[in-house]
Amino acid sequence: MAAVVLAATRLLRGPGSWGGARLRFGAPACRQFSSGGAYPSIPLSSPLPGVPTPVFATVDGQEKFETKITTLDNGLRVASQNKFGQFCTVGILINSGSRYEAKYLSGIAHFLEKLAFSSTDRFGSKDEILLTLEKHGGICDCQTSRDTTMYAVSADSKGLDTVVGLLADVVLHPRLTDEELEMTRMAVQFELEDLNMRPDPEPLLTEMIHEAAYRGNTVGLHRFCPTENVAKIDREVLHSYLRNYYTPDRMVLAAVGVEHSHLVECARKYLLGTRPAWGSGKAVDVDRSVAQYTGGIVKLERDMSNVSLGPAPFPELTHIMIGLESCSFLEGDFIPFAVLNMMMGGGGSFSAGGPGKGMFTRLYLNVLNRHHWMYNATSYHHSYEDTGLLCIHASADPRQVREMVEIITKEFILMAGTVDEVELERAKTQLMSMLMMNLESRPVIFEDVGRQVLATCSRKLPQELCALIRNVKPEDIKRVASQMLRRKPAVAALGDLTDLPTYEHVQAALSSKDGRLPRTYRLFR
Repeated sequence: MAAVVLAATRLLRGPGSWGGARLRFGAPACRQFSSGGAYPSIPLSSPLPGVPTPVFATVDGQEKFETKITTLDNGLRVASQNKFGQFCTVGILINSGSRYEAKYLSGIAHFLEKLAFSSTDRFGSKDEILLTLEKHGGICDCQTSRDTTMYAVSADSKGLDTVVGLLADVVLHPRLTDEELEMTRMAVQFELEDLNMRPDPEPLLTEMIHEAAYRGNTVGLHRFCPTENVAKIDREVLHSYLRNYYTPDRMVLAAVGVEHSHLVECARKYLLGTRPAWGSGKAVDVDRSVAQYTGGIVKLERDMSNVSLGPAPFPELTHIMIGLESCSFLEGDFIPFAVLNMMMGGGGSFSAGGPGKGMFTRLYLNVLNRHHWMYNATSYHHSYEDTGLLCIHASADPRQVREMVEIITKEFILMAGTVDEVELERAKTQLMSMLMMNLESRPVIFEDVGRQVLATCSRKLPQELCALIRNVKPEDIKRVASQMLRRKPAVAALGDLTDLPTYEHVQAALSSKDGRLPRTYRLFR
């Protein structure tokens, strides 16, 4: 008991009464793990001895916008842009996609997207590929569009040799086993079912508007595999397609965050002189068709009253998309069309926010802010190497479809009218801002480098694009809009289409001065 009382008394007196404990709690003690105590005489403004010199990004060093391009002996292009940081994004972009499937079963590109990064000659399974990438902190992805297929990997820059070798194997030496083909059929079937069930109709409407605008040719062909073709696509069909379109002269090896000389060395090692899984025969049946804009209408009657995936009901809506041919991304008018699309803007009726969030675009000011019953009005611009499509998607209650269509046709007519300097400057600033903010991301820079080099064998730098955007004048907007309005419209309609105006009436409205639909008269109501 006396010992307990003595200990309590010493504790109450403070640390000084502990004698030897002074070194632990007293001021003279110096803890070696303290950042300041280890180097007591060195000021914070001086570097610490023995510590590696840090490397910082500089404006005139690695961060400079400089894209280097080399063409190998087999025609494959190697493009890179260095970027400060530990990681890189590397990929192979191929000039192939659904637009080249006119002579094949539709849906091959969709199939290849789902088969990507499966077993190859060197890797026995997809798991082996993922484990190899994991050693370098890597992830992989494959995306197909109407005119481009892209295999991409993001990983530590030190693993560049491994990554390029893996990409070459995935693209040129896929095994395409029966088990993988069957799994891919299931994945494609699931995606088709999901496409038709999801509340957001935008992907389906985009398919429909392309089908209407380019009836039966190039970018109007199905991007998603039709249900009837899922069971028909086999290894022989895929090899036939790959033999014609997966050739070196149609490929670009692009990378961001690597040294160009190292990338070229890896490309020569893995992509030069290699024999692909489908043989080394020359491509003999390449489709070089130019997109033919036809205009027209595609309708899909569907009950949209129960599309909600949760307990909360979703209002029944009819969705309309009206489009007109614009221009390709290789033409000079591509920039004015991009500014026009930004000026139209739009979005959903529940979008929140002030300036910079699209609330001052025409489709907000003239449509959504004035017509409370419209749920959506959004402008889209799709552009390809030989054509383009500017369209407006609108949604409303089925009973107000006719009024909704007339509102959209009026907006198309107003595009060729007076352009306010303030709204034009706002659209140009917003477009430049979006461009530069997107190019902060390494994967976006990679895609921009790859797509531009694939299409033009060169790359326009961001500052060049910004200069072109700044030079757009009001008369440029009026000129491109007037040219666009001379063409036949493309119309896609989804939902209850009882009150949908005829295609001829939509065409007449877009040919008129005010955008009004022709009046209809009924003897009986």
